[in-house]
Amino acid sequence: MSKIGALVVSYGSRGVSFVDALCRSEKYDVDLFIADKQANPFNRERAKEHRIISDLDVGRIRDFAAQYRDKIDFGIVGSEGPIIDGVRELIEDELDIPMVCPTKEYALEESKVDQRLMMRECAPDANPDFRVFNKKDFKSQGEAKKELWMWLDEMNDEVAVKPDRPGYGKGVGVWGDHFNTRQQLWEHFLSIYEHDSVLVEKKIDGEESSFQCFCDGKRIQVLPATRDYKRAFEGDMGPNTGGMGCYKDKGDYLPFMSKSDRDEEVDKVGKIFRHLRGKDSNDGLRGIPLYVAFIHSAEGAKILEINSRGGDPEIQTLMPLLKDDFVDVCLNMIDGNLKSIDLRDKASVLVYKVPPNYGGFQDKYPSRVDKAGLGSEVDLTGAYKLKVNYGNDLWVYPGSMEVKGDKTFSLSSRTVCCIGVGDSIEEARKRSMEAIESIGGGGLWYRKDIASIKHITNSIEHMKMLRG
Repeated sequence: MSKIGALVVSYGSRGVSFVDALCRSEKYDVDLFIADKQANPFNRERAKEHRIISDLDVGRIRDFAAQYRDKIDFGIVGSEGPIIDGVRELIEDELDIPMVCPTKEYALEESKVDQRLMMRECAPDANPDFRVFNKKDFKSQGEAKKELWMWLDEMNDEVAVKPDRPGYGKGVGVWGDHFNTRQQLWEHFLSIYEHDSVLVEKKIDGEESSFQCFCDGKRIQVLPATRDYKRAFEGDMGPNTGGMGCYKDKGDYLPFMSKSDRDEEVDKVGKIFRHLRGKDSNDGLRGIPLYVAFIHSAEGAKILEINSRGGDPEIQTLMPLLKDDFVDVCLNMIDGNLKSIDLRDKASVLVYKVPPNYGGFQDKYPSRVDKAGLGSEVDLTGAYKLKVNYGNDLWVYPGSMEVKGDKTFSLSSRTVCCIGVGDSIEEARKRSMEAIESIGGGGLWYRKDIASIKHITNSIEHMKMLRG
């Protein structure tokens, strides 16, 4: 086996899925140099060298990689923060280590407004109607409010209100979900307006899917569609989260989609990719440059947002199905020689278990919180025993966890995910739920309706209704 070294910039279960895929290589003896946001137990066990960089500062990541530059052949980045901060340029320019992630220029999630303006040029039919409100364009709040009220009249109040950049104000708010009066909407608007531009766009009624692809700068290789569960509680209630679970059907698209829906997604992303790529190639797009959130509606497929990295939990739902050697996939992206991606033709279901304060669960359902388990050790033993039984049909990826001595504890974000694999969504879900229920401690909780028959049936019926 050829010896190879890989730098992995990891945050949570998404980075763990890359580490796992690299470890599964049958062609290469892989040494992993992991820059990690926390002392993740999965990564600690598998790393040749492990460094905790809690803020994922790109300078500190560069310094870590510099210590082992002669042993590192390439790097891969899991989360958007370092990409936005230019980690690829820094490491490639100073250390000559090729990185599998887009350059800062193509970190499209840095500005939702820029995304909308770009799509207006190259894929206008993917754009919902929108208006941008920037503080510098108005003499007073009253003037901005008057303009906003006129736009709400035009949209019949059915809008989504978003910050231009990640992490400002209260995030995305949707009419009918997060506010039901204009005064509530205005308060949400102001929480963003004081810090950032506000994007107010038409609310789209439909069903969401996530589109992901690998890219070598010349071409994209499309991965199967997945469905993310953003809302915290059963029945798609509660605040938005980073994602409580996800599913993939056998084949390339989801039960509520048709082949023409999938073709429409591929066509619209292809237009965006060709716009960004230019005539022949654009090496700045290397990695997973287009993780696209679609919503399928009566008006066709619309794009909610675009990101420059794999989705969490969407990419973890797919990585266990990868049949290609992931080291080769990374090297082919770097060399501009990426081939089609071969995955097992299986369904997969991912479920997250999270701490009691996540998504406001502790405040909403105090009687359901396991107070005896609060702050205690998280026990993954049962899930790992099931992993032995199920083999490649069950995967356990610790996320926001840390090792202390010989014990593991939950941190503040999504703690651990389990991915079940099967010949149907129902079979995959059964394995995932069995594993997630076997994890004890920490007062953890999870959504029990991820990929349920009821939820999927509702999505199918909803799309039938929208299509008339």
